[in-house]
Formats: sequence, structure tokens, C-alpha cells
Amino acid sequence: MTTQYDTQLDRVGTADGFIAALDQSGGSTPKALAAYGVAADAWSTDGEMFDLVHAMRTRIMTSSGFTSDRIVGAILFEQTMDRQVDGLTTPDYLWNRKQVVPFVKTDVGLADEADGVQLMKDNPGLGSLLERASAKGVFGTKMRSVVQRANRTGVEQLVAQQFAVGNQIIDAGLMPIIEPEVNIEAADKQEAEDLVLQAITKELDALNDRKVMLKLTLPEAPGHYASLVAHPNVVRVVALSGGYNLEGSCSRLAQNAGTIASFSRVLTNGLYAEQPQFEFDAAITATIEKIFEASIT
Repeated sequence: MTTQYDTQLDRVGTADGFIAALDQSGGSTPKALAAYGVAADAWSTDGEMFDLVHAMRTRIMTSSGFTSDRIVGAILFEQTMDRQVDGLTTPDYLWNRKQVVPFVKTDVGLADEADGVQLMKDNPGLGSLLERASAKGVFGTKMRSVVQRANRTGVEQLVAQQFAVGNQIIDAGLMPIIEPEVNIEAADKQEAEDLVLQAITKELDALNDRKVMLKLTLPEAPGHYASLVAHPNVVRVVALSGGYNLEGSCSRLAQNAGTIASFSRVLTNGLYAEQPQFEFDAAITATIEKIFEASIT
């Protein structure tokens, strides 16, 4: 009997399209709202701020341009997972109305830099979050840490932490997206990417029959992560935009066959709170089409 998880696994592993990242956290929400045309004086409490960003996300998810023809999955902030869209829980809306596979962000921020990297902060609430996510029909998770420079000790520690937590997520019945971001401003970015590739390969080879997804910074050398795309323990490799603009992100993505987008900032390019709905739909449809085309190149 085919389960919902099996159906979603097949979709994220084989379908044309990309993963929409709608997981801005408390720290990045004000910047996301500002880009959307909502100034900081529009709210006075965190609760009001999160109401505003949920309204933005809801408008994106319910847009006529946001469809499973172009979008395979969507990554949610924890609060978004717990809220509703059109009378349904957000994961339920995504899967049962849109056939878009739901993921949830599970990290709680970055530790201070050491050995050239920022590890994930300890997350004692992870087990509880995974239980809630599973109960709500979430398929997978995403967690971010950052490589700031090419330091072998730091990179190996960072990737090992990602996979250790990833195994905990697999044990909970969910699919982890491993995300060792490399800062696009790093002076030795290509050398850092070499170290990331080596460290990930080592961890993948120790997974036995377990599978993960990877979310990686668009590399300096086209095709740099091709061996990870082809690795039997990798369901899919997705790319973050990392600060590149829409054109730059799509151009780099198109040079990396087999990698699909998981963009956040560039996905909301040209979207504004005061736009009439037809303008909003036209803008997001155009952006989605650009990202989709780069993802299937």
C-alpha cells in the first residue's frame, strides 16, 4: 500500500519544479516585510509582526501562480505550520489543495562563529517539534548552519552536526534537508565548497540505506556538486540563493544540472503589500516561471 509519505517522497525526488522557502524566522522577518512594503511601524509586538508575515505567506500560497506545475514543495516557519490557510492547517492546505509537499524549518538559529563556521544552536525542543510536524502531515524538515571561511576542522564539525541531527529527524519519520550554507561573501568560497563536498560525501557514505536531501549554496564551479546529485543516499539537491539576486541565482542554478531551487528572498521579488491582486499574481507567476526554468535546465 502506497502511503502519503511514499507519494510525497516520489514527488520531491522526481518531479519537475522547485521548493519555495517561506521560512523566514523572527530575525529575518522585519527585512522580509520591509521588502514587501510593510514598514516596521506597522506593528508594535512580535505577535502583530508574525500576523503580517503570515498574511504575506498566505497571499503567496493562495496565489493562482503558486501551483504544483512549478512548485514541488514549500518550507514553512514553525509558526506558519501551526497557523491556518483558507480554513485548513498550512501543511494540509499545501498538500491537499495544492499538491505541494510541506517541510518545516527546525533550527533555532546560529551559534557564534568558531573555526570559521557557525554551528546550529542546541535545540532541546526538537523532539517535540518533530512530533507535532509529523502529526500535522509535514513530510520533511530544513536546518541551516553557515560556513564563513575554508577551515577544515570547522567544516567537518558543522557537517557532522547536520548529519547527527538529520539522523534524529529520520528516526522521527521525516525527511531532513541538510543545509551547510557557504557565505557567498567568503573570500575563499571555492575552497570552502571543496571542503563541504568532501565532508558531505564522507557522511553520506556512512548512512547505509538512509536518505537525505541537501540544500547548498550555488557553487563557484558549475557542476561542483554533481557527485552529490548522483549519490544513492541523496533524494534531491536543492540550492539556496544566499544573497544573489533573481537573475544571478537563476543563471548560476542553470549551470548546475540536477539541482533545483529552494529560494526565499528572490521568490518574493517584485511583490508588494499594496499591489492589486492581479498585479501580485502576475509578478509571482513571472518569478516562479524564471526559477522553474532554471531548475529544469
